[in-house]
Amino acid sequence: MTKSSIETGVKVIQDNLKQLPATPGVYRMIGEHDEVLYVGKAKSLKARVRSYTHFDKLGARIQRMVAQTRQMVFVHTHTEVEALLLESNLIKELKPRYNILLRDDKSFPYILLTGHHDFPQVKKHRGAKKPKGEYFGPFASAGNVNRTLAALQRAFLLRNCTDNVFANRTRPCLQYHIKRCTAPCTGEVNEAQYAAQVKQAQQFLCGESKAVQDDLAAKMQAASDEMDFEEAAMYRDRIRAMAAIQSKQDINVDGLKDADVVALSRQGGNSCIQVFFFRGGCNYGNRAYFPRHQSDESDADIMGAFLAQFYQHKPVPKQIMLSCLPTDKALLEEALSGKAGLCVKITKPQRGERTRLIAFAMRNAQAALLRRLSETMRERGHLEAVAELFELEDIPERIEVYDNSHISGTNMVGAMVVAGPEGFEKNSYRKFNIREAGASDDYGMMREVMQRRFKRALKEEDETGRRENWPDLLLIDGGLGQYNTVRLILEEYGVADDVAMVAIAKGEDRNAGREQFFMAGSDGKAREAFQLPINDPTLHYLQRLRDEAHRFAIGSHRARRKKDIEKSPLDGIAGVGAARKKALLMHFGSGKAVAGAGVDDLAQIDGISKAVAQKIYDHFH
Repeated sequence: MTKSSIETGVKVIQDNLKQLPATPGVYRMIGEHDEVLYVGKAKSLKARVRSYTHFDKLGARIQRMVAQTRQMVFVHTHTEVEALLLESNLIKELKPRYNILLRDDKSFPYILLTGHHDFPQVKKHRGAKKPKGEYFGPFASAGNVNRTLAALQRAFLLRNCTDNVFANRTRPCLQYHIKRCTAPCTGEVNEAQYAAQVKQAQQFLCGESKAVQDDLAAKMQAASDEMDFEEAAMYRDRIRAMAAIQSKQDINVDGLKDADVVALSRQGGNSCIQVFFFRGGCNYGNRAYFPRHQSDESDADIMGAFLAQFYQHKPVPKQIMLSCLPTDKALLEEALSGKAGLCVKITKPQRGERTRLIAFAMRNAQAALLRRLSETMRERGHLEAVAELFELEDIPERIEVYDNSHISGTNMVGAMVVAGPEGFEKNSYRKFNIREAGASDDYGMMREVMQRRFKRALKEEDETGRRENWPDLLLIDGGLGQYNTVRLILEEYGVADDVAMVAIAKGEDRNAGREQFFMAGSDGKAREAFQLPINDPTLHYLQRLRDEAHRFAIGSHRARRKKDIEKSPLDGIAGVGAARKKALLMHFGSGKAVAGAGVDDLAQIDGISKAVAQKIYDHFH
């Protein structure tokens, strides 16, 4: 940070200040290479931007940001709430260096009671809420959903089979015999009886568990009084299943219905935010988040930025209980209330059972942060050892590992996994569907993957003027042939001297521990292969990276192969959609039979005109 850079940054801000009105809005501070340094909101843009011109009163971090600023962009909004929402959107999209950033790419799973069928199905759902039905959640993880679904089946005996299986059952399945379903598919219960089961499940998931338990207890007693002990035992087992869900809750608070409990723990320059989800009085699990921020950020600023970004695409409960109140609490309440369509309260409990809940969440946040720091230190140690082993100038911050997968040249897939100081970065994984390489041409596959990877990287560099997500080390699963193939591509793109590369071969008999490593010598060519001791921790780390790339490549290949297997011969016929496809398959029994049918036979099916029949016939002939 030089005197000239400070003067330049302040002058840029002063020049923009002359034209600014005292209205709400969002501003972006942009650096020399058009990178967004910071996104901020303001009730009065003029007053907020003016504060940056008092350079000596700013903190060291903000001073650095001002010194790097070369232009500013402004968006005027009608209200401060709109500015808050726009700010959080831009932060998530642009990931500015000086903003607090929530790194979260996961959606939450839900339990779905389908609404398009007379006998609703209960199942797990993740993603957009397009299917009709009633959604319960969010749950913190798929494990929480699976455990709850298993208990729901035991307690309320709802079906979990698909509509297709349901429509084609002729006798009850195993779920009926182990008392996890009442078999509505074969008429063991009628629609009204099944609807009563569904209503009880809805009541339970909405927090009315006591009423449901009382009803089942009354039925159990009545059955017992009538000496129908088998019926009474069935009700007893259902009550036990409901109790099992509630007994697994780590902590419960009377009167707490729908709420999120959020606790922030900090150590040094790192922080963990632990979120517990309570819906219908039940604990639906918890998840830890590790936002990126500068060490001098306040707890209130971190919490405020987290809430604004966290609820951007997630459901907002009526109550959010925090370990510390955020900056702009009233503004956040107004923004979240507008998004949720209900009155949202943000509170910091001061007494009673709810303070115990906050303390419980805080302990979990502290434990998660300690685990994270321990893992980071271990990963950092591995990276230091890798830098020493491969004679790298600096500790690698980004290692890209590549592998290919195919079966006899079909469904060829290249895979890239990424590892760094925080372990595997799964949101950076990439798969490459091989289009040009010949069947079973492993060198051609690796060549195509590298060409696509670095062609795109260099294009992004030309557009932005900087290298983002650039690898410090390439780890190639293969031997000398793969090494030379990748080396030629790097030389072709002029980046051979910018990226270190090592190939790891499986060694004799493909045994773990006998891996051979190929890397460049002082002349740039591959030197003689070398091995590491079988118990070397660095070898184990490199094996773990290689195995993760192998796992990801095989998984991508299997997904592609499964998609091909599931393709119908009728796919791709112009004018034949889902309804006509179903009619054809119902009439002929298979796609092969449709392919062998004549025009007159095809035209006999409802919905298939003579012209469409001719198109179908021409498609196969």
